[in-house]
Amino acid sequence: MYIIYRFRKCIVFLIFLSFMCGLVLGMVLVLKTDATGVIETNPSDSVRKIEEKESEGRKPTVTKLHLNLSKLVTATLSENLIRKAMKLSNQKLQQNWHLNKTESVQQNVTLPEPNYNVHIFYYTWYGSPPFDEKYLHWDHAYLPHWNKMEDKKWRHGRHSPPEDIGANFYPELGPYSSRDAGVIEKHMLQIRSAGIGVVAVSWYPPEMADEEGHPADDLIPALLDAAHRYKLKLCLHIEPYKDRSPSNLKENIKYVLHKYGAHPGFYRYSHNGRNLPLFYIYDSYLIKVSEWRIFLNSDSPEGIRGTQFDGIFIGLLVEKNQLKDITSAGFDGFYTYFASNTFTYGAKSANWKKLATFAKTNKLIFIPSVGPGYVDTRVRPWNGKNTKDRLDGKYYENSMASALNVRPPLLSITSFNEWHEGTQIEKAAVAKATGDFKYLDYAPHKSDYYLALTLKWVDFFQKQLNWTV
Repeated sequence: MYIIYRFRKCIVFLIFLSFMCGLVLGMVLVLKTDATGVIETNPSDSVRKIEEKESEGRKPTVTKLHLNLSKLVTATLSENLIRKAMKLSNQKLQQNWHLNKTESVQQNVTLPEPNYNVHIFYYTWYGSPPFDEKYLHWDHAYLPHWNKMEDKKWRHGRHSPPEDIGANFYPELGPYSSRDAGVIEKHMLQIRSAGIGVVAVSWYPPEMADEEGHPADDLIPALLDAAHRYKLKLCLHIEPYKDRSPSNLKENIKYVLHKYGAHPGFYRYSHNGRNLPLFYIYDSYLIKVSEWRIFLNSDSPEGIRGTQFDGIFIGLLVEKNQLKDITSAGFDGFYTYFASNTFTYGAKSANWKKLATFAKTNKLIFIPSVGPGYVDTRVRPWNGKNTKDRLDGKYYENSMASALNVRPPLLSITSFNEWHEGTQIEKAAVAKATGDFKYLDYAPHKSDYYLALTLKWVDFFQKQLNWTV
C-alpha cells in the first residue's frame, strides 16, 4: 500500500510539473520578455489596434501589460490577479523617476481627440545622471541682475539636485532626463489627455544648445514617434541659437525638412491657400527686418518662399511697434509666448482684441499664448515683480477666456514643462521641501489639475471653432 501511495504521489507531482512548465512556456511564446524582468505587449500592436478602432468609428483603448517576472505564474491563473499585479506594478512605476521601457496608453483609458489648433511649448533640455552623466537645467544657476549694485542683494551659485532644483514647483517625475523614453511616453500621454494636438518643441541646430543644456536635436525622431503613437503632431520652436541669421536659418530649415519633414507626426498648417510646416521663431525681433524681408520674400534668390522648403513662419510679438515689423518682414503671423500678463505689450490680454483685429486686416495668423501663472524666483531671485499667482487655477481660466474671446484660429499654451519660469501644466509633486524652502504645488487639487483645466477649455475652443464653420 505504501508503494502504491508513493507511486500515486509521483504521478500527481509529474502531472503538476508538466502543467506548470507548459504554462510558463506558453506565456514566453505569447509575451516579449526583456532582460530587465519586464514583460510587455508589442507597442506597434497597440498602435495598430488604435488605428483599427478609429477606422471603425470607435474610441480607442489600449491595454498595458507591465508585470514583474516573479508574479508570472500566479498572475496567469486569473484575470483578477493580473489586475492586482498591474496595480502593484504601476504603483512602483510611479515611484521610479527613470523609466527605461516605453509605456503605451494606460489600461482602459479613453483619451480625448487631439485638437490640432491647440499648441503647447515643450522643452527637451533636462538631464539626469542615469542618462546624461549629470543633472542638466535642474541645477540651474541663479542668474545675476544687470545692475551690479542690485545684484549684490541676491543669492548666487547653483542648485543641487535632486532635492534642490532650479524651479519653484517640483515635478511628479522628479528631476528627470528628457532622454528617458519612459518620461517622453508619459509626457505625450499627459498632453493627449489634455486634448492638445501639437507639441511645439524648443529647438537648436545639431551640436548647439543653451548655456545650461546639451544638444538635443537627436531627440526629435523619438519625440516624433512618441507623438505619432498618441495622434499628436510636432512642430519646432526655433530658439535664438548662436549667430542665428536668415541665411543659416534657411540651411537649418532645409536640414529639418530633409530629416523630419516626411514623418507623419510632423505638423503642417493651411494658411492663405498653402499647407506647409509651421515654425515658431522665438525672439525673432533680434534679426533686422531688412534681413527677414530677404528670407521671407518670394522674389529674392536667397529667400525661402516658393521653394520646397517654404513654411508658415510665426514671429514673436513683444512690443506694439513690432506689429509693423512683423508685416514688413513677411511673417505669416505672430504669437505672444509670455505667461506673465503684464510682462510685455503682446502678453497683456487686454491688448489681444486689437492684435486679433490687426492680424485679420493684414491676413496674418494671431496666436495668443495662455499660461497658468508665472514664477521664476528660483533662477531670477530679483524678478518677483513679474510673478503671477495661479490663484487656484483662476489665472489660467481667465487667460483662456481672454484668448477665446477674440476667436483666434490657433491657441498656444506656455507651457508643458518650462519649470524654471513656473508656467508648466505637467504633473507636479505636492508637499515637497528642501532646506528652508517649500516648493509650490497644485494642492488642494491632484497633480493633473492643470491638465484637466486645459481639457475643459480645449473642448470649449473646439465648440467655438465648430460654430465659426
